[in-house]
Amino acid sequence: MYKRVLLKLSGEAIKGETSFGIDSKTVQSIAKQIKDTHDLGVEVGIVVGGGNIWRGKTASELGMERAQADYMGMLATIMNGLAVQDALEQLGVPTRVLSALTINEITEPYIRRRAVRHLEKGRVCIFVGGIGSPYFSTDTACVLRATEIGAEIVLMAKNNTEGVYDSDPRTNPNAKLYDELTFAEILSKDLKVMDATAASLCKDNGLNIIVFNMNTEGNIIRAVKGEKIGTFVKVK
Repeated sequence: MYKRVLLKLSGEAIKGETSFGIDSKTVQSIAKQIKDTHDLGVEVGIVVGGGNIWRGKTASELGMERAQADYMGMLATIMNGLAVQDALEQLGVPTRVLSALTINEITEPYIRRRAVRHLEKGRVCIFVGGIGSPYFSTDTACVLRATEIGAEIVLMAKNNTEGVYDSDPRTNPNAKLYDELTFAEILSKDLKVMDATAASLCKDNGLNIIVFNMNTEGNIIRAVKGEKIGTFVKVK
C-alpha cells in the first residue's frame, strides 16, 4: 500500500453531473472516500483544479489576456479547495489549505517543509492556486507538488472516465481503454491525459500515475492498495 499519495481532483470531478460550479453531494462523496483513505494511515495531499468555474485557456481563446485569465483560474481552484476542506472537516478529518497565491485570511502560504510536516502529523493538505504563475496548468502543479512532498504515486481522479482511451469514448463507442502506458507513449500519441509539461516532469522524476473514475465508490482506496483499476502510467 502506498504511504503518501497526491490526489488530483479536476474541476470536472467536483461539478459532478451538473453543468457548472460545485456539486455538494459529489464533494461530500469525494470527502468520504478521502476520509476512508486517511483512516488507513495514508498521508494524502490534494491538488484541485478549477475548470468547473473558470478555464484560463478557454478565456484567452475568447480574447482575454492569457495571464489575467490564468490568475482567475487560480482563484477558482482556491474556491474548490475550500469546499473540499469544509466537506472533510465535517467528517472530522484535519486539513490545511496551502495556496501558491497569498491569501492569508483563508489559506496558509505554500511552504514545502510546512506541507510535509502537516502530512507527517496526519493532516490532509489541499494545494490550491496552481503554482502561482500563469501559463501552467493544474496538472503541472499536481506533478510539481507530488515531487516536492515525496509522494509515491499521483492519483488522477476523472469524472465518469475509467482511464485513458485511444480516442474520446463519448464520441467513439469503440474507443480502447489502456491498462498501462508510458509517458513516452502519452507524448508520442498525444493522448489527453495531462499536458506535455506535466508528463515530462513525471518522466524526468520517476513519478507514476493512476488515472481512474472518481465516480466509482471506493476507487481511491483501491488505487492506494495497488489494485488494478483505470490506467497505470509508468515511467518506462
